[in-house]
Amino acid sequence: MRNLETDYPEALKTEEITLNMGPQHPSTHGALRLILRLDGERVVSARPDFGYVHRGLEKMAESLSYVQYIHITDRIDYLSSIMNEWSFCLAAEALAGIEVPRKAEYLRVLTAELCRISSHLVWLGAMGMDLGAFTPLTYTFREREMVLELFDLLCGQRMTFNYFRLGGVVRDLPPEFTKQTQAFIKYFERLPDIYDQLLSDNPIFLIRMRDIGHLSPATAHSHAVTGPNLRGSGVAQDLRRCEPYSVYPDFDFQVVTCQEGDALARYRVRVEEMRQSARIVAQVLEGLPEGEVRSKVPRVLKIPPGEAYVRVESSRGIQGFYLVSDGSVKPARCRIRVPSFANLSVLPQLVKGVKVADVVAILGSLDIIIPEIDR
Repeated sequence: MRNLETDYPEALKTEEITLNMGPQHPSTHGALRLILRLDGERVVSARPDFGYVHRGLEKMAESLSYVQYIHITDRIDYLSSIMNEWSFCLAAEALAGIEVPRKAEYLRVLTAELCRISSHLVWLGAMGMDLGAFTPLTYTFREREMVLELFDLLCGQRMTFNYFRLGGVVRDLPPEFTKQTQAFIKYFERLPDIYDQLLSDNPIFLIRMRDIGHLSPATAHSHAVTGPNLRGSGVAQDLRRCEPYSVYPDFDFQVVTCQEGDALARYRVRVEEMRQSARIVAQVLEGLPEGEVRSKVPRVLKIPPGEAYVRVESSRGIQGFYLVSDGSVKPARCRIRVPSFANLSVLPQLVKGVKVADVVAILGSLDIIIPEIDR
């Protein structure tokens, strides 16, 4: 039998071409343009090109009061709105020396973990659809709708919640909220296993996800990758454990890791994280203390001059706010650390040498939010 590669070398001669993937491509999860250099079907190099939805949210902080800017933070990562509010409030509270009541801390954890479940559900459904599996999307959006109904009951909003305030939260739980949330958690307990069966038992999904997009711990650290993408490479870094904030030390949960570092490992981490978030929510409702949900803060708040940087563990990794105060009612400077920017920066390393179809799976496994990058 003749060997095509050795006997007919001219038949395999190719030229490199440049392919634009996006910004109008459904699998780029937003207005992202990937400039791919290809040798046949193989990726020689990739360069992310973003900025198509730039909104100037950091500059906007300089023209709004601290209280007014809270609802703007919801727009940074629209799937993790609560975490954005939380990190901003923590930074402003650190500057102003504001203490948060214990019950308010419990409510902050409660809403953050519900938001994490909702965010991972969107990612899971979109990840399956990117690879041709439509059914998981119908399951995950069904459950996400239940979470959004809980938020609607709590604060009248489904995505941009505006629930946090400096010194606590805007209001206590409605009477029916606890019962409905407990019912949801009980219903949700078995669902991650069902999602896993839909995808992990699918040989096509496994072939598309396993052994591609390998991310080593060294490469992850050099690109400042955080969150589930880092934990999928075996690094147990979770600010809720390694740099505890709020009342997270009160709760029993595991930091989920996988050692493989491929796209499938990042999938498994997020599925298990939904289980852990559900555990935290159940513990919050069981041990919710009595008391005020907000400390007394002046309506017109002038924060003393200074600077502060505070970060939290968002759905996609470390999210933080750096604030500079000049003593007025508005921040003099605001800088936002978003996880998606760093997580996307490692993509050129992960896709080098893979086929074009694998780029979709690897990009999806990173779970980026383009409006967060183009803040």
